[in-house]
Amino acid sequence: MMFDVNKYTLLARQAVSEGCVLLKNDNHVLPLKTGARIASFGRSQFNYYKSGTGSGGLVNTAYEVSILEALKKCGHIDLDQTILDIYEAWIAKNPFDSGAGWATEPWCQKEMPITEEIVKNAANRSDVALLTIGRTAGEDRDNTAAEGSYLLSVEESRLIEIVCKYFDKTVVLLNTGNIIDMKWVQKYNPSAVMYVWQGGQEGGNGVVDVLTGRTGPSGKLADTIAVDINDYPSGGNFGNRDHNIYEEDIYVGYRYFETFAKDKVMYPFGYGLSYTEFSVEKDSFVWDGKNVNVRVRVTNVGNRAGKEVVQLYLSQPQGKMGKASRVLCGFTKTKELMPGECEILEINCSNYYLASYDDSGVSGYKSCYVLERGLYTFYVGNSVRCSLAVGTILLNETEVIERLSPAMSPVVPFERFRAVTDKNGIRLGMESVPGREYDLWERINKNRPGNIPYKGDLGYKLCDVKNGMCSMETFISQIPLEQLTVMLRGEGMNSPKVTPGTGGAFGGLTETLKAFGIPVVCCTDGPCGLRMDVGTLAFSLPNGTALACSFNESLSTQLFELLGLEMRRNKIDVLLGPGINLHRNPLNGRNFEYFSEDPFLTGKMAAAQLKGMHKHKVTGTLKHFACNNQEYCRHTVNGIISERALRELYLKCFEIPVKEAGAYCIMSSYGPINGLWTASNYDLLTTILRKEWGYQGLVMSDWWAKGNEEGEDGSMQENAAMVRSQNDMFMVVTDSASNSNNDNLPESIGTNKLTVGEVQRSVANILRVIMNAAAMERENNCEPECYRDLYKLVNTYETPGNDIVVDIDKSTHLPIEEVRMPARSRTKFLLHTKKTGLYNLTISMKSISIYDLSQMSLSVFKEGRFLNSASIQGMDRDTRRFVFELECHQEETRVEFFVSSEDLVICECVMERKDIWNERR
Repeated sequence: MMFDVNKYTLLARQAVSEGCVLLKNDNHVLPLKTGARIASFGRSQFNYYKSGTGSGGLVNTAYEVSILEALKKCGHIDLDQTILDIYEAWIAKNPFDSGAGWATEPWCQKEMPITEEIVKNAANRSDVALLTIGRTAGEDRDNTAAEGSYLLSVEESRLIEIVCKYFDKTVVLLNTGNIIDMKWVQKYNPSAVMYVWQGGQEGGNGVVDVLTGRTGPSGKLADTIAVDINDYPSGGNFGNRDHNIYEEDIYVGYRYFETFAKDKVMYPFGYGLSYTEFSVEKDSFVWDGKNVNVRVRVTNVGNRAGKEVVQLYLSQPQGKMGKASRVLCGFTKTKELMPGECEILEINCSNYYLASYDDSGVSGYKSCYVLERGLYTFYVGNSVRCSLAVGTILLNETEVIERLSPAMSPVVPFERFRAVTDKNGIRLGMESVPGREYDLWERINKNRPGNIPYKGDLGYKLCDVKNGMCSMETFISQIPLEQLTVMLRGEGMNSPKVTPGTGGAFGGLTETLKAFGIPVVCCTDGPCGLRMDVGTLAFSLPNGTALACSFNESLSTQLFELLGLEMRRNKIDVLLGPGINLHRNPLNGRNFEYFSEDPFLTGKMAAAQLKGMHKHKVTGTLKHFACNNQEYCRHTVNGIISERALRELYLKCFEIPVKEAGAYCIMSSYGPINGLWTASNYDLLTTILRKEWGYQGLVMSDWWAKGNEEGEDGSMQENAAMVRSQNDMFMVVTDSASNSNNDNLPESIGTNKLTVGEVQRSVANILRVIMNAAAMERENNCEPECYRDLYKLVNTYETPGNDIVVDIDKSTHLPIEEVRMPARSRTKFLLHTKKTGLYNLTISMKSISIYDLSQMSLSVFKEGRFLNSASIQGMDRDTRRFVFELECHQEETRVEFFVSSEDLVICECVMERKDIWNERR
């Protein structure tokens, strides 16, 4: 099987272009005409953001194509070199600021001050001004409603103002992870504005394809762009330290704006321009009592080729519960249509996605999904605002779609939004949400599994379960209890038991477990490509927002099928992504990884990615389950949320890929919901996920997450409550067998806190996943030959740059000033050894991080082959010594260091012949 890098590249490039959202295009300034003279402004044309920051963006790429590089290569236009020379000279004195380490980088880079004279002269030489604005954010790093973050900086505003003053044609490109403030569009009135998001390593090429008309823009907004940040209904609670009350309830994004505040919208959900125009006409509408089927005819009525996104919305009767005035319930995308060409598209939607969850009983059916009596109207169009009615359903009686039990109820009462209908239409009201009415422990005790008696080694291997030769219960009965607990702890980062530099390992982590035929499974970040912190190269993908804005499920499936092949190539079984929390507020730093404010779009795009990976028996991990909607105090802030909002919004985006794509790996989030940390939330992980949705996979914690018993504080040692709730694995520990995290499993097992049966149940959840993992094929030497052909020396590479030559005697200090290097860079040493033999390379290093959970590693390569890694976590300022053994059989030995983070300081490096080193010990 070929790993077709060219195909991967083309698909990623297409995904970038299809995700670009054109908001404004006065007088058809875009696409740029062949031979157009372009003056390109903004430092971000040089410093392209391929992704956001944190674990989801740390991909080592062979290259990154900036917008400027792609413009230079395209050959269609004439770039003003004078302007570029001015920027290059200024950037040389004002280099890129990567911050002081993890989560300290600025949201935007310093912009070059510009004079009117420079711009005026450029306008005399050029036809069009192109202006690029860049933004980043990420893990542990929310945006703020401040200049240089959500708002333009003073210099950026000044730049746009002057450029728009002197150029008749101005195009502004937004290289951002998520939406930013857009009031400046009305103030300065540029000719064209386009969100190009963060496009991975092919970002620049995909953007320039759209700019030059090689492809047309077909992206649609996955979020509502309001007039002001204070217009978002979550704004009053977002960013709180202790409690975050979701008082907006189900009214998130367009659900709020289209119902209560249409005048507060600049650009509506689903909006995006094209270089051509389309007509959308109803072909048929069928309702069979359980499903809606809509067929529409889409015709390209313009004069350029293009694609259109068709969106199906539902308007429900307000009834007694109150509803959003529009809800997305289906979408599809045309092929590329030539002028005059048409295509008939079909959208199907089950009644489950039309129903609302009644958590109060006001409809007469408490804890049920219901269709309240009244008129249901369906609309088809290319945005939530631009749509036509295609069919109606009239229900004379309220129908119950699914009966459930209350779950994840708030502990204390609070006030939430609701729609109130009066003679003037729908207005915003408030209602009280009561506290929990059921006993959680009664529910837990009622559903506890029985213990499987220990029988000792019966000779069965895990492959025997897979092949039907023994049951899972029989297999588990062979494994000693202390070894079962090992499986409840994952190891990493940079575990030596799996692919170097990856994020974690789980499964057969001891020799005893391996003897039962349980392989070690490898997992790593992330949603934007494979993170391997030893410098191994991987493909960097467009960010989640960009992919969502493409509204193209099949394209994502194709793209992630190739990612699945890349995972097989690197012996990685589980991707820690996609991230699918909602864009509840535009300031969430992790929005770049996530998809949209809408759960239906989010769930469908996540399902598309999983379907692609599953074709190669690897999978993604849906995260962060659930409600990771701010980075500030993400480990402790308590989300206070109604059952209805949880089920209709924040859990729905997970439910869709579980049911439609067979998801079998999920990661719980860091913080608590309604008083219970998600990793120990029984209702979330057992009542809803497993009992209601039928989930059969495993749940892992986020890295060094907390759990709790109700009413207690969260703790990383509270693993018993996690396992009882079916958070099957705590991630991560240094050594699972020695219980290096000092969790409370040993003293809890066999008590009412945690039964043996509950331990065995979680082990079974883990083993079911392992049995279907590629690692199982590798363990049993039954991997298809097509995958074996993919393997390469994944830890071998050649890097540019000069060697630092060092003569090695009995004991030699390497020049440490050369080892203090930027994050994700390499330093190469050419060691001249006078004698062959064994040497010890002793490296002393320490952390200067300001974050307790930051992860730093130094990896050592010899002759281009990975040797080993040394890792430090958190804010420990103590100097640590790590020893790497080198065999030097020749006079010259090349050694290379790779540092993953600038938070790591190397204090001393000593190379010694081993006999001398041993004498000193």
